[in-house]
Amino acid sequence: MKITTLCFLIKGDQVLLAMKKRGFGAGKWNGVGGKLKEGETVEGAAQREIQEEIGVEVELQDIKAVGTLRFDFVDNPGWANFCHVFTIAHWRDEPTESEEMRPQWYAFDKIPFGEMWVDDPHWLPLVLAGKKVKGEFLFDKTGGSMMDFSVVEIE
Repeated sequence: MKITTLCFLIKGDQVLLAMKKRGFGAGKWNGVGGKLKEGETVEGAAQREIQEEIGVEVELQDIKAVGTLRFDFVDNPGWANFCHVFTIAHWRDEPTESEEMRPQWYAFDKIPFGEMWVDDPHWLPLVLAGKKVKGEFLFDKTGGSMMDFSVVEIE
C-alpha cells in the first residue's frame, strides 16, 4: 500500500483546489500531494509536492496534520493508499499552474464536489470546519463509486 499526502491551502473561508491534468485522478479537483519518496517523512513529501505541483513554498512547521484516509479499490490493489491529510495557512509565493495541476480558489460553500472524488463530501467539510478525521473508503475497481466507507472525528 502506497503512503500519500493530500494538502489544502486555506485562506479565510477559501480553500485551494487543483485540477489534476494527467495521471491518476486526471479530470478531478483535489488538494495537492502525492506519494512519498524513499526516506521522506510525510511532512517532507507534502512540502515537496506543494512546491512541485503549484510552486508554493511552505515551512514544515506550517503543515498541520488534520487526518488520515485509507483508500482501497476492489480488484485493483495497486491503487490502494494510506493518505495523510494536511492544511496549510501560511506559505510564500502565489499558487501557479504546473504540467500536472491547475490551482483555483473556492469558497467553502462553493466547492465543486460533483467534479471531485466521491469520498470528498464525506470528510472535506469536516476538515474545513477545523476538525480532524480518520476515514476508510472502499471503491469499485475504477474509483467511480464507493462500496463502503466510514469517517470519524478524532482528537
